[in-house]
Amino acid sequence: MSTRVAIGADHGGFALKNELCARLGKAYEILDLGANTFDPADDYPDFAEAVAQAVASGQAERGILVCGSGVGACVAANKVPGVRACVCHDTYSAHQGVEHDDMNVLCLGARVVGLELATELATAFLNARFCGEERHLRRLKKVLAIEHQALQKRREGSRKC
Repeated sequence: MSTRVAIGADHGGFALKNELCARLGKAYEILDLGANTFDPADDYPDFAEAVAQAVASGQAERGILVCGSGVGACVAANKVPGVRACVCHDTYSAHQGVEHDDMNVLCLGARVVGLELATELATAFLNARFCGEERHLRRLKKVLAIEHQALQKRREGSRKC
């Protein structure tokens, strides 16, 4: 069974996303969450949320987001609990982010990387697995604790009204 990958992009990443879907679709199950047409009014938070929710819910094992720089989509995706999104422009970071930090969403900048490098980055990301070494588990647990504490504070704050 192949890895299911949610992929999305705003107008800035639209063309690169389509090329990646075509290339990655040969080896992975692709869940294309848009944009489906080029529209300059498309905003990265909409697609980042869709991809992040697909990953957080288990609908997809990994996610790939493409916007102009990768940064905006990354910021938005990381607002969804359970998502660990990172911008990567080199293959080392693309696989190491998974192996050591359990990264589950790769963010790419279409104005920063070309198709060949984007394909290499996506492949490195998708082929990598979390190593599970004690030191990396310890660090991941600390990251998850920060997320849990923030969610708890948010819940407690909403109950005060």
